[in-house]
Amino acid sequence: MSVSTAAAAQTICSPLPVLGRDVTVPLVTGGEVGYAALDYAASAPALQRVWDDVAAYAPYYGSVHRGAGYLSQLSTDLFENARRTVAEFLDCRADDQLVFTRSTTDSLNLLAAALPAGCQVFVFETEHHASLLPWQDARVTYLDAPRTPRQAVATLERALAGRDPHGPALVCVTGASNVTGELWPVRELAAAAHAHGARIVLDAAQLAPHHPVSVRDLDVDWVAFSGHKLYAPFGSGVLAGRADWLRAAEPYLAGGGASRKVTRRQDGGVDVEWHESAARHEAGSPNVIGAYSIASACKALTEAGFGALVAREQYLVEKVRTGLAEVPEVRILSLFGDDAPRVGVISFVVDGWNSSHFAAALSAEYGIGVRDGLFCAHPLVRTLLGSDPQTQGECGAPEAAPGERSLNAIRVSFGAGTPDEHVDRFLTAVRELVTEGATWTYRAEDGRCVPAV
Repeated sequence: MSVSTAAAAQTICSPLPVLGRDVTVPLVTGGEVGYAALDYAASAPALQRVWDDVAAYAPYYGSVHRGAGYLSQLSTDLFENARRTVAEFLDCRADDQLVFTRSTTDSLNLLAAALPAGCQVFVFETEHHASLLPWQDARVTYLDAPRTPRQAVATLERALAGRDPHGPALVCVTGASNVTGELWPVRELAAAAHAHGARIVLDAAQLAPHHPVSVRDLDVDWVAFSGHKLYAPFGSGVLAGRADWLRAAEPYLAGGGASRKVTRRQDGGVDVEWHESAARHEAGSPNVIGAYSIASACKALTEAGFGALVAREQYLVEKVRTGLAEVPEVRILSLFGDDAPRVGVISFVVDGWNSSHFAAALSAEYGIGVRDGLFCAHPLVRTLLGSDPQTQGECGAPEAAPGERSLNAIRVSFGAGTPDEHVDRFLTAVRELVTEGATWTYRAEDGRCVPAV
């Protein structure tokens, strides 16, 4: 069975077509301007291809694994074909298992729930909260932020050398930082983990949208990522990798779909036989549209060619970093240094500005959407800012008084759908705000800007 979808042929163009490119937003100074979405690291816009494919499938929507009707059978085929497509995109091993989840956070919490008894977990403090926090029920060793990729490998090797060599162990590491965009030495970290009898899970939330991810080549045991960062914002994520721990664990959620057989006992209780396939951890009605949208995005990126996409993104990275470096008041945050390879994620602070106010000005006066705060990576951002690690804050942070060092940062991020014009407007806005100031008043109670009286 098949569904007629949008044309598969995708011209290798710059940029790729995304939704929202024609949206206009009001300015505090009057009038409207085309919205410049430069917050891809939080959620990337949907590729037009993904939207078209989902719209083409929508009339055929039906229950998955639960019906004899044509639409149910078609939807089931679509769901399982999406699983195979994503596994191919990740270059999974033949015996790997791919589970559809809600997000990267959900994927890593699922894996945390599947850890064998007594498992030791090793995680750098530089991780996003999605990969820093799920391991609370395990024996966790938090590793200090390294300042070079080589130091990261050495730090991990020292920590693993001191562990109990007879018990299970897991290393969790990001592929690309959601704060600095810097690439981590995943292959070398995987080799170090395996040399000490540990396994490794890769948080590829910020890597998969920008670079090809090969489970085989990187030699990681699991990989996790989110659809909404991969141009497929329909509430789905992926955990793919070794099947043994997942099969041995109790289902992440108990319910229909995860169970193969349920019977009543004479004593009134219930006996359950769980699936050993990915369905074991996919209880409930699957998010077939979310899974299909991820598969569509995987196809679109593959057909566009990662070589061309990476080359264009690196051009934009250099343009932004060079432009920001020309403004003396701007300091770009970096863990590994200026020469480190990175994706299109750049965080910075501006002397004399509260970062929340600066981000609000970019939106209010220029129609530019960026992120400000601690980016759900509090320990890392505070390390980079040199601020008190005990400072309170949500994914944002407290405001600094005028003239004081900012307690949070500004993040600009972009990808396959970003046109040059948006980057140029951003750099112009930064220069003008620093040299000329703002023409608005910041309203702290709701974080909005209003015209200055």
